[in-house]
Amino acid sequence: MSRIAILTREDSPAKSQPLLDAVEKQLGMVPNLFRLVGSSPAALEGYLGLNGALGRTLDAKTRERIALAIAQANGCDYCLSAHTYLGLNLAKIDAAEIALNRAGHSGDAKADAAVGFARKVHEARGQVSDADLAEVRLAGFSEAQVIEIVASVALNVLTNYINNVARTDIDFPVVLAAEAA
Repeated sequence: MSRIAILTREDSPAKSQPLLDAVEKQLGMVPNLFRLVGSSPAALEGYLGLNGALGRTLDAKTRERIALAIAQANGCDYCLSAHTYLGLNLAKIDAAEIALNRAGHSGDAKADAAVGFARKVHEARGQVSDADLAEVRLAGFSEAQVIEIVASVALNVLTNYINNVARTDIDFPVVLAAEAA
């Protein structure tokens, strides 16, 4: 059971309700993460704003691959479950690729550079080497995309930490960080 209350839409603050309605319109449901974050309208607005902006720049497969790598690194079962489901069903990433992504890699060379860089950003807390930065650029990522990868790492760390603190009830098929190969 979640250690922080997961509010219903009706019990959520009035300023969160239209944001939760927009999530439901987009996803067909309101996952527990959004209802949990919705207890703070400011946090929900900030999360949705950055998530939406990155959704217009980084493609869905790249975002899901990064999310899987960071969730695994942070031991976030909720996010691993959600992003495994989204990766398989929305981004159309196969199970073998998801396993690679969880380990901070990809079977695709350009995607491998992005996921590997994201993992290095996370592990080094942003203190990546010149060689790390050169490698992601050499793979074809622009300066703006490098910033977007870093922003994606930060966004995923945010949700991982919220879910780890709350121990959010998982409302997707369960995937556990401890089950990594």
